[in-house]
Amino acid sequence: MRHLVKGKKLQRNTAQRRALLRNLVTSFLEKERINTTLAKAKATRPLAEKMITLSRRDSLHARRQALRFIYKKPVVKKLFEELGPRFSERPGGYTRIVKVGPRAGDGAEMAVLELIGTEFKKKEKKKKNIKEKLKKKK
Repeated sequence: MRHLVKGKKLQRNTAQRRALLRNLVTSFLEKERINTTLAKAKATRPLAEKMITLSRRDSLHARRQALRFIYKKPVVKKLFEELGPRFSERPGGYTRIVKVGPRAGDGAEMAVLELIGTEFKKKEKKKKNIKEKLKKKK
């Protein structure tokens, strides 16, 4: 029976798994969207959501807890200055996993892990670029 057994081992020992997940969470918070395997996305999601929940209470202790886990200081700064206020009213569920399909090389199931609300930023940038191109042509 699997009582109280959390998480996946991802075929790695403890130190490698911890480093992998820290790197994935750091990259995810930096870029707000990452492509990875479905298993890694499912393992990364709860850790990323805990970091965002931590950033909602902007205190010195919370920053230090985040710095213990996240590798880059600018990412922690972004987490507390941009992401925390953005999700301050939301009670949870800050991320979304979208299945993409099998990877060409080995057939591993791929997924996109993204923050809720990032899809609108991408569309706005495209619209702005199109408007700028139209202005340049005239």
